[in-house]
Amino acid sequence: MLTLFHSPHSRSSRIVTLLRELDALDKVAIQIVDITRGDGSGRKDPENPHPEGKVPLLIHDDIVIWESIAIIQYLTDLFQNKNMAPSAGDSQRGRYLSWLAWYAGVVEPVLIMQAAGISHPFVDFTFRSPAEMATRLETTLKDSPYLLGERYTAVDLLLHSPFAWYPAATPNSDVVKTWIRRCGERPSLKWTTDYDDRIAAAA
Repeated sequence: MLTLFHSPHSRSSRIVTLLRELDALDKVAIQIVDITRGDGSGRKDPENPHPEGKVPLLIHDDIVIWESIAIIQYLTDLFQNKNMAPSAGDSQRGRYLSWLAWYAGVVEPVLIMQAAGISHPFVDFTFRSPAEMATRLETTLKDSPYLLGERYTAVDLLLHSPFAWYPAATPNSDVVKTWIRRCGERPSLKWTTDYDDRIAAAA
């Protein structure tokens, strides 16, 4: 049995979107839980088994998976029929895994520090500056519509998501903006937004 612990309009929304892309919503039970939010609302829900009270959290029988990157890799390996990720042995597999790791190790730290107004040479040296991060995306996307080439994959879903949530961080690059807009037009995203809106309205 697969169960996703989800809170509407949060980081777990992109996992719901992924499940929609994978045509796997009927195979995963979605458990709605509360979370503590940045504006001080919400709470640590006792029904959420995540030790820090966060989402997403995925449980598959007795296997517990936390962190978006791990959950995305787990689900795309589990449901390979929709080709949302290169499989083991595919020449693109290394790039796919690298983009997942780059999101966790570079994109989130850089954007969070940018939003907090934190700037320091040690930070830029360790994680990259916002300008370097933007250049990396622009260089990759200038010759192809998606990060792995012609095909939309889970890394596009993941890496475009913070710019959808925090538009002020969008790099001043027409190439990157076009990619963000292209990813944002996926029907799965509209479905998830409507789904989250219904949950929030019923709460």
